[in-house]
Amino acid sequence: MNEKDQYPIGRYIENLELHQQMQQQWIATIALLPFRIKEEVQSLTQLQLDTPYRENGWTVRQVIHHLADSNINCFARIKFALTEENPSIKPFAEKPWADLFDAKLTDIAPSLKILEGIHERWVALLENLKEKDWQKSFFHPELQKNQTIAQAMDKYSWHCKHHLAHIVNTKEKMGWN
Repeated sequence: MNEKDQYPIGRYIENLELHQQMQQQWIATIALLPFRIKEEVQSLTQLQLDTPYRENGWTVRQVIHHLADSNINCFARIKFALTEENPSIKPFAEKPWADLFDAKLTDIAPSLKILEGIHERWVALLENLKEKDWQKSFFHPELQKNQTIAQAMDKYSWHCKHHLAHIVNTKEKMGWN
């Protein structure tokens, strides 16, 4: 398996020095993702949407539905962290979710709408956090550690760019530009 196909922007590396200037970068990434995704997929055919981004990888359709599923979960985790004291979050099994009927076969329009709506609310929430709020945390049982909102946003910012790159690279590789 080609590492570059699987991790087109590189593997996520936990950033140990998170600072205030990064917050605006994360917010910009979250704000722009729905529009960037829509721009990249609006002219794709159903056959193109059902093309895997790499050998044994998800299809472009599954990537879009995965982004909606994943980002709903992150948005909820942040809200839990803001309203409860270090809550344990519920992880979701992303690979089995991506293999469910709705992710493999349904139209991408509902997930594009979900991304647009969730991201609009997510940006509004993030833009109004106080500095101390970025340090509120949740417990991630799969990772067996606490994660602050800042740490979650660093990872989800990477995650958005990672999957956008899967789509962009697939279009380039297949000559769909």
